Amino acid sequence: MTGKLAGKVAIITGASAGIGEATAITLAAEGAKVVLAARRSDRLDALVQRISNAGGTALSIVTDITDETQVQNLVQKTNAEFGRIDILINNAGIALVGTIDGANTSDWQRMVNLNLLGLLYVTHAVLPIMKAQGVGHIVNISSVAGRTARVGVGVYNATKWGVNGFSESLRQEVCKQNIRVTIVEPGLVNTEINDHITDPVAKQRSEERRKSITPLESEDVAAAIVYAVTQPQHVNVNEILIRPTQQEW
Repeated sequence: MTGKLAGKVAIITGASAGIGEATAITLAAEGAKVVLAARRSDRLDALVQRISNAGGTALSIVTDITDETQVQNLVQKTNAEFGRIDILINNAGIALVGTIDGANTSDWQRMVNLNLLGLLYVTHAVLPIMKAQGVGHIVNISSVAGRTARVGVGVYNATKWGVNGFSESLRQEVCKQNIRVTIVEPGLVNTEINDHITDPVAKQRSEERRKSITPLESEDVAAAIVYAVTQPQHVNVNEILIRPTQQEW
């Protein structure tokens, strides 16, 4: 398949829905061979079929990125199948928002494990391969919440601020090896992320906020990602902040 990413191999975490699914489709349309990582095998299999029917190449590897052993399996299988890893899209994440006082702290653990530790595990696993190649691009999906703290979003803020800080440190560490690092910070996106909120008050507020404006669609964020990864090798788009036009913060 021809395109701006022909011959490239990309891993996308959280690929079973939302931004991850849209990004997989868009990267494949540009010629990349895409490796789809998530926990829902049925959704991954359906996405592989969709990409294949469109003439693309896709491989699904069921992975819980909070498990470092499964992450190693993901990276090893990808490298064994395609012989390289050019792009990593660290997309998997969850937003279990709510006040700090009275919170269910298991929600905090889930967010830290997935949004932060999972991202670290996958990044750590691909770096030796990218360094050996002398090229690579890591795209970390953060959030507006990684830049602006708000009441009721404190721990989610903490994970996404962590992603931003880690990403900039990583960029400085690996830039001499021709490895690029990009942070993408979407505002409100029309995905299923709200479905996982356990605090009923926070969930209602989140739904009301989403209905009050025209949110981004997953494809909008995917287009921003493709913009970053298709720039010439000497160009590193470090950060993309993308909000709905009507979103104030």
